[in-house]
Amino acid sequence: MELSVVSPVSVYGPILSANFATSIIVISRLMNGGMPGLPRLSWNIVDVRDVADLHLRAMTSPHAAGQRYIANSGGPVTMLDISTVLRKRLGDRAHNVPSRVLPDILFRVVSWFDPSVALIVPELGKSKVTTSEKAIKGLGWEARSSEEAIVAPAESLERFGLVKK
Repeated sequence: MELSVVSPVSVYGPILSANFATSIIVISRLMNGGMPGLPRLSWNIVDVRDVADLHLRAMTSPHAAGQRYIANSGGPVTMLDISTVLRKRLGDRAHNVPSRVLPDILFRVVSWFDPSVALIVPELGKSKVTTSEKAIKGLGWEARSSEEAIVAPAESLERFGLVKK
């Protein structure tokens, strides 16, 4: 038996129902005004449709056997990048999305009282870079832009009535 592994980074993109993946919680909280400001966080994202495409390419390519492919839409995106994309592309529909980055010290203090905030404190200001070069060169894979992967779940949340007006 031959095996290929596709390792996606944080998966965004359109949602299929009101029950959505954990990675979409960030978009939901931003769109619903659940964050007064933005932490200095960044991570890599990929659209779910591109992950599916890469799986198909890996399954059907004889050269993919025994290989591992990282699925990533490009470089890391920050919370400010995500906020900026939502506000630019959705206009007034993103009126709840904050646009200011809050100081790290604020998150450190809040983390003493809120365990969910404590989880992000070690990641403040850090950036991890991954590459999909192997999938691009070896399988001819192309990912959608990070911007498209960010906007798609926001529009899906609206379509399912999961965004406050």
